[in-house]
Order: sequence, then structure tokens, then C-alpha cells
Amino acid sequence: MAAAVFYFQSTGSTLYSGDAEAHLNIARRVVDSRTPGWAQLGTTWLPLPHLLILPLVRNDALWRTGLAGAIPSALLMALGATFLFATVRRCLGSVVPAATAAAAFLLNPNILYLGSIPMTEAACFASLLGLLYFTTLFGETLAWGPVVGAGLAACAGSLSRYEAWFLLPFAALYIFVRGGSRRWGAVAVFAVIAGFGPALWLAHNWWYFGDPLYFYRGPWSARAIQGKAPYPGRDDWRLAALYFFEAGKLVCGLPALLAGTVGVVAACFSRRAVWPAIFLVLPPAFYVWSIHSSATPVFVPQLEPHGFYNIRYATAFVPLVAFGAAGLARFGRVAAAAILIIIFAPLSWNWLKPPIVLQEAEHNSEGRRAWTRAAVAVLRADAGPGDTYFTSFGDMTAIYRTLGIPLRNTLTGDNNPQFTMVQSRPDVFLWEEWAVAMGGDTVQGIVENAYLRGPKYDLVRRITVRGQPSIEIFRKHHDDPIR
Repeated sequence: MAAAVFYFQSTGSTLYSGDAEAHLNIARRVVDSRTPGWAQLGTTWLPLPHLLILPLVRNDALWRTGLAGAIPSALLMALGATFLFATVRRCLGSVVPAATAAAAFLLNPNILYLGSIPMTEAACFASLLGLLYFTTLFGETLAWGPVVGAGLAACAGSLSRYEAWFLLPFAALYIFVRGGSRRWGAVAVFAVIAGFGPALWLAHNWWYFGDPLYFYRGPWSARAIQGKAPYPGRDDWRLAALYFFEAGKLVCGLPALLAGTVGVVAACFSRRAVWPAIFLVLPPAFYVWSIHSSATPVFVPQLEPHGFYNIRYATAFVPLVAFGAAGLARFGRVAAAAILIIIFAPLSWNWLKPPIVLQEAEHNSEGRRAWTRAAVAVLRADAGPGDTYFTSFGDMTAIYRTLGIPLRNTLTGDNNPQFTMVQSRPDVFLWEEWAVAMGGDTVQGIVENAYLRGPKYDLVRRITVRGQPSIEIFRKHHDDPIR
């Protein structure tokens, strides 16, 4: 993983994904903001990946390069591979299948990329594969330690990605079925520990936004962003499964999916492998359900509308394929080598192309990266070292990260009550030397409406990039004193 972090950092692709940029900057604003603190974790995205970045993101160099988020991801992805190795070794009883599974998981190019950038997948894989290991261990030992471990892993997963919420009742059911005379106590212990994650997030949304389900139905939720717009797979199980399978082919390759399926069946001839097989099928099933019912489209270039969107969700197939590889590797080292060749040969044929998840990030960020570079050039030439900025969070924050401008020097919609005061009386409360607005956003409206009563801002530069909203950079009028 260290080599992957170094490679993707050297290519400049660590923060191609808009989500990676956002995760990094959410963590930064918890400690560097006009209103720092827990509230800056926001809503919709779960908090644990951001909290894990906090120890490093305080360092300006690690923040500016994105390494503050890449390093925790690498460690977590390696931890997930370790849990997978331990699970397979326990349920199949040999090092060769375990090593095959870990290699098939960790060496997938898309896993290497997601483990080298500030995304939530690494924390999710580590948590869910940890949950799998501890539940498997409990099924064999009926000891209390694995129950606590399973609860902690499930809690961490539920604070990382929402598919972990989907897995909680299945894990609890397994503990109940396998628990014998301890089943009620074991389920109770697991439920209390694992349930802390969802309870914390519901309480967070209720306290800060007045609605415990704000993350699900608020203005930044997937449901609100997608709205009622149709997409392939919405309310259609066949298309939902088709599009997710096509995404899986891009992430893993068709030979790997087929070989993995055969391997999972082969592994299940061992009774101890049945639970891991069931568990690892659940995340892909969750995503098919999400496409069908939860306003979560997945677009692939080979099908209409021929786009790149949410393809990374199909990395949910990778642990399942890796477990299938282990099932075939039970027949010896030659079988292990053969299955790894089957898995990685199709991917290596496209070695001149980046992994599909990186292609998705690069394709979707091209315009954003162009206007970010242009805005950085303007402010680097004209802005002073202590200048402050009236702006918005989100994509715009890449400008200030690139320039190394502390986020406490920016005023955004996340800095209340000051932002609300500026909205109501900009002539009294708007003091910033610069305003950087995206066409049609709240900042642009405030700056334009404030022109008659003050403060007055002069348009320095309008940046236009095809397919992107315009970026307008304003500077406080020289006759209008800076308070």
C-alpha cells in the first residue's frame, strides 16, 4: 500500500475525486475553521473516516498534498486484507488459500487506488472484514471476546458507510443462531456496541439539523440530489442488477467474477465457509437494492447513458471474488497461482490504462480541476498572505487548499451565525477582502445584492470552463474600507 500511495501521489491523482477532496477538507475544517468543532462534520457523510484523518490533517503539508487522508486509507485497506487473511485461514484451514484471498483483494488496482486516497471505502472494508472475522471466530469459540470485537467492528463500519447498517441484522442473526446457550446475551452485547454508531449519527443529525434522518432526506442527501429523475435500474430489479454487474466487470474483470463464483461454491463444501460466503454476498446485494430503491444510480461507459458515475461501488465484489479465489486455491499452490493469473491477467492487459475507479475520478473532475487551476493562478498573483475570503465550501475549497490558505481565513455557509448575519446585513457584517463565487450560488447573490448598500466588490476575473458553472472572483472595492 505504501508503494501505491507513493505512485498515485507522484501522478497527482490523489485528489482527482471530488469526494476525496471533500473528505479531506471536512476533516480539516473540524480543526481549522472560523467555527471549528464537531458540527463541522456536517451531515450525509458518516464521521469516522474524517475523524481518522484529524491527527494528520493539522499538518499543512499533509493537507495540501492529500497525504493526510491517503495514509489512513492505506493502513485501513491493509488492515482489511489482514482480517480477510485471518478469516480464510480459520475457515479453510490453510495459509495458501488465505494468502491467495489477501493477494486477490489487495492487489486489485481499484482497491490500491481507493486505499491511496481520502475515501471512505478503506474504513468500510477494514470494518466489515473485521466484523466477518470476529463473527466467524465467535461461531467457532462462543467466547465473549469475539462478540465485543464484532460489535466494535460493526460500530466502526456503521460510522463509515451506510451499507454497514444493512449488515447489522444479518450479523446479529448469525450470532443468535450460533450462540447456543449464550445467544441472548451475545446478541444483546453485540447490539449495544454495534448500535452505538447509528444511534450517534441519528443524535448528531437531530441535534445539529433538527431531524434525526436529515442525512437521508435533507438537501445534501442522495435522495434529494437525484430527486425523481429517472435512471437505468430505478424501480427495475433486472436493470439494477445488470448495471451493477457491468460495473463489477469493469472493476474485477469478467473472468474474475466467473472464477470467483465457482470458487465461492467450492469453498462452501466446507461448512465453516458458508457464513463468510453469505456475508460477502450481502454488500453487492445492498448496492443492487440501492440502485433500485434509493436514488443511487450507477452509470457505466458501455451502457446508456455511457457515463462514469458510482462505478467504485462495484468494488464490493472484490472481497467476494477474493474469497472465491481462496476456495479454488484449496487445491494447492498451482491452483492458487492459476486463479491469481485468471483474476489479474485481464486487468494487466489494460495496464496502459488507469484503473476504472481512477478513470471515473479523472473524467468527472476534468472541468473542476481546470477552473481550480485558473482561480489559483489569479489569487496567487494578486492576493496577500493574510487576506480573507467570502466563499462556499465544497469544490471551491480546493482553491484554498492548493494555495495553503487556512480555512479560518474563509467565511462559508458552514460558519454560523456569522454567515447568516452576512446574508441579512452584508453592509454591516461582510468584511472579507475577496469573494469567490460559483455561478448561481448564495455567495454570488449576496455580493451582487450588496452592491448598492455596500460593501462593493469589483469583478477581477470570470473563469469559464465548458460544462462547468462559471467562477467569479471579486475584490473589495478600493474605496470601501476593510473593517
